[in-house]
Amino acid sequence: MIREYVREAGQGGLAGWNRFWFTPADPATLGLIRVMAGAMLLYTHLVWTLGLADFFGAESWTSPHAASLALADSGTYAWSYFWLIQSPALLCAAHIAALVVFALLMLGLFSRVVSILAYLAAVSYVNRVPGALFGLDQINCMLAMYLMIGPSGAAYSLDRLRLPRAADGPRPPAAPSTSANLAVRLMQVHMCVIYFFAAMGKLRGDSWWSGDAMWLSVANLEYQSWDVTWLARWPLLSAITTQVTVYWELFFCVLVWPRLTRPLVLALAVPVHLGIAVCMGMITFGLIMLVGCLSFVPPWLVRWCLERGGQSGAGEGRGVRVAQVSTRRSRPSVAGGRRSS
Repeated sequence: MIREYVREAGQGGLAGWNRFWFTPADPATLGLIRVMAGAMLLYTHLVWTLGLADFFGAESWTSPHAASLALADSGTYAWSYFWLIQSPALLCAAHIAALVVFALLMLGLFSRVVSILAYLAAVSYVNRVPGALFGLDQINCMLAMYLMIGPSGAAYSLDRLRLPRAADGPRPPAAPSTSANLAVRLMQVHMCVIYFFAAMGKLRGDSWWSGDAMWLSVANLEYQSWDVTWLARWPLLSAITTQVTVYWELFFCVLVWPRLTRPLVLALAVPVHLGIAVCMGMITFGLIMLVGCLSFVPPWLVRWCLERGGQSGAGEGRGVRVAQVSTRRSRPSVAGGRRSS
């Protein structure tokens, strides 16, 4: 009896594991993340143009040798092709090439190759200036890494437009892909880990227990971009937002999976991250975190939002809408298999 129970539990667990990671998925969600992550990569690295030589040149504030030593002292293996660049002309050419790669990733042209190049470029930038590494750069690299795994150009891309049309006109819908599901699932798990440890870090600070953390954050002049010091007159509101934020982060990894609680959890992500963006001046960080949260939006909902009203994404045409109806009937999941219960 015990042996039978263990056998059935093992088989059920293995089947669930395989279903979670390896169920073929519609690449719509992955395609949307590619567009937004590519746009963020392009913008955030375009900003480096304003001080390219100061940060990445041979005579920069942090020399290539000093940057490599700083990373080596931390015990972390790191690599950057900027360490090899000494010529200002070559530095400019490498920077322009990286911007072109990020633009191609956003547009979805030659996506399979470009996604790999985009990841290598993004990592090279952050390893060259480790002192300027922040959460935005980490999420950029995380999303770029997982975009390499799946067919990120299979939806909402120029690669789709380059496909030949069917005999009757519209292009065939993008085929469900195991690698699309795997890439999105990895993003989902990574986001859960990020939020969990963010909450654990907050719980180590007294201000999160006392309810003062939100007030101390928005009142800090070094980060303040919008004056919300009126919260001083509403200490209860400040305490509530503090507690909601930390509990939301702590239980995100649990409540984001059930179909009943997922909409609420994702809805709370919007004010949390837009609040960070607007009140603390970290607009790009707030937006890229919302891009990461998009990994929990099911492909059928992405298609419904982007293709309703007779519009089709990246030339996918009526065939996609027919496939969308079919996948709705089969109850697809957040990552593209079946809707989680």
